[in-house]
Amino acid sequence: MSTALVTGATAGIGLSFAHLLAERGHDVVLVARDRPRLENVSDELQAKYGVATEILVADLSDRAETGKVAERVADRARPVDLLVNNAGYSLKGSFLRHDVTQEEANFDVLCRAVLVLSHAAGNAMRERGHGAIVNVSSVASFITSGTYSANKSYVTVFTEGLAAELKGSGVTATVLCPGFTHTEFHQRADVDMSSIPDFLWLDADRLVRDCLDDVAKGRVVSVPSPQYKAIVAALRVVPRSLVRRRAGSVHRPGK
Repeated sequence: MSTALVTGATAGIGLSFAHLLAERGHDVVLVARDRPRLENVSDELQAKYGVATEILVADLSDRAETGKVAERVADRARPVDLLVNNAGYSLKGSFLRHDVTQEEANFDVLCRAVLVLSHAAGNAMRERGHGAIVNVSSVASFITSGTYSANKSYVTVFTEGLAAELKGSGVTATVLCPGFTHTEFHQRADVDMSSIPDFLWLDADRLVRDCLDDVAKGRVVSVPSPQYKAIVAALRVVPRSLVRRRAGSVHRPGK
């Protein structure tokens, strides 16, 4: 029996991770801000899969609360074998129209928390000689669509570097880069996604299953679905000037 810790575990991709990991027999540590939703998910996982669950109420835009989650990740007596950094943060509108404190909170959740928790997990797992880290990024990390793209680009490149540092240690790092996914993310951000064609939408459960398959294979970058694999391959080779021009005319991809 192993233990997985999932941030942003009460909705969307994080909830899919929690369910699939529990279905596969993993005990799950659930992290999110909303205690009632955490308790509901915890009860459901225990009843449906018979696994042990633990809840941590934490706002990852708060450094002290992020530190408490890091302490749990690093706990030698209760090892975490799989860390899933999935917690999201949504801002509607452009960078210069936001209060800078909003952007700082956005950065803390999407980037700083990933760094802090990956550092705690990487050291603890390397000491034991096994484990895996999954950082949820986005196809948006390959384009230039405001601070969302910038933050997700950090997560993608950071994870690639971490994977190289962990090579040969028995610990892996994988970055998941989904495109448009059917979750409550866009609704909570109040973003109109009606113009996005159906073929670009992904199912959260399927992409999580594909991601865990990639983790098992030791793959560093996990891009779900043939359509997004093709899009990312193209984005890696087209001139950045063209990427910048096109980015202003489309919605940013979200989790």
